[in-house]
Amino acid sequence: MSVKEEDIKRVAKDEEVEPAFVKNGVERGTIVILKNKMHQKARPVGVGKGLRTKINVNLGTSPDMCDFDLELKKLELSQTLGADTVMDLSTGGEIRELRVEILNRAEIPVGTVPIYEAVCRLAQKGKSLEELTKDSLFSVIEDHLKTGVDFLTVHCGLTRRAFPALEKKKRLTGIVSRGGAFLYRWMKFHNKENPLYEYYDELLDLTKEYNATLSLGDGLRPGSIADSTDRTQMEELLVLGELVERAREKGVQAMVEGPGHIPIHEIEANVLLEKKLCKGAPFYVLGPLVIDCAPGYDHIVSAIGGAIAASKGADFLCYVTPSEHLGLPDLEDVRQGIIASKIAAHAADIAKGVVKAEELDDQISKARKSFDWEKMITLSLDPERAREKRGMIGPDAKKCTMCGELCAMREDVI
Repeated sequence: MSVKEEDIKRVAKDEEVEPAFVKNGVERGTIVILKNKMHQKARPVGVGKGLRTKINVNLGTSPDMCDFDLELKKLELSQTLGADTVMDLSTGGEIRELRVEILNRAEIPVGTVPIYEAVCRLAQKGKSLEELTKDSLFSVIEDHLKTGVDFLTVHCGLTRRAFPALEKKKRLTGIVSRGGAFLYRWMKFHNKENPLYEYYDELLDLTKEYNATLSLGDGLRPGSIADSTDRTQMEELLVLGELVERAREKGVQAMVEGPGHIPIHEIEANVLLEKKLCKGAPFYVLGPLVIDCAPGYDHIVSAIGGAIAASKGADFLCYVTPSEHLGLPDLEDVRQGIIASKIAAHAADIAKGVVKAEELDDQISKARKSFDWEKMITLSLDPERAREKRGMIGPDAKKCTMCGELCAMREDVI
């Protein structure tokens, strides 16, 4: 791998582990370090086995809501609240202009899905998705890498060999991945193979040149629990395993994206399958959402699934907001999504024994026992919200409005 020694040392310091541990993980492919050599402002972030579970925040415009200032505020909030990465998923307005501005401001790694911009460029010229060419797609990919994008979601694993499974048993929600849907339509229309798969070696060469990471997208992820862990999903996962090995042979870092909507009792099996078939590659899960019937509360649904998935070995959680399935999130949605995802990641880190994960909880518990409200609030995952809730107290610092004089931790109570 072409990862810089200084990036390995920085990740090791942040994770409080030995550099040799990180280096060994990078060489084996069980750890990736997100850091494009062109993104000078960003700190390197390690994702993988033995490291803290990381969380990602999705930003980006849509054709119906194109407010650059709002998306940049989301970036600022994400960094303030301690998100590990952001992804720009814009599909509206001057997409390249926003991407460059996000990269200029981001002190954390930035990911993108280049096919979104490739298709949007066609639409802006009055052209259809079917007019996409391999060259036009790869020119966008190269531009993303040149401008500093640290990791690219590319749906290379959706190939023609999955068509029989996909078309034989109709799914309840079909293809829910936007990138997957684009490629499926293109492949059906042209009766050709996925260009990201057919020209994968060229994609690897480009990625290696910029020391970026491939996030092998799950274009056939289940969009409902009824479709979870089906043959279609597994067909793609088998291909992704092959692509991970090809990336390692070329010295390119790769992680694998996963579902999606998965009921609780299938989560552990999904993590085990990815780790087995993809030779321990870092697993980036989109949720998972464990039920489908809670619109408006999907950040909670996702936190449940994310905590379980990460405790079983998933390495990277993509946040979900209360607006999931309903609309583009506002700043408050972003805040709630980040905190829910951080809760899930931290709970999982305690379960899998990540170095010093439980120290924060011990410190807060000691502060709570000694009625050191300020320390407890400062150490919390969302100090602003904790301080707001603590504001409703009387003059007695040794109580809250829940228990008052009956608090079991007061000195005069056994």
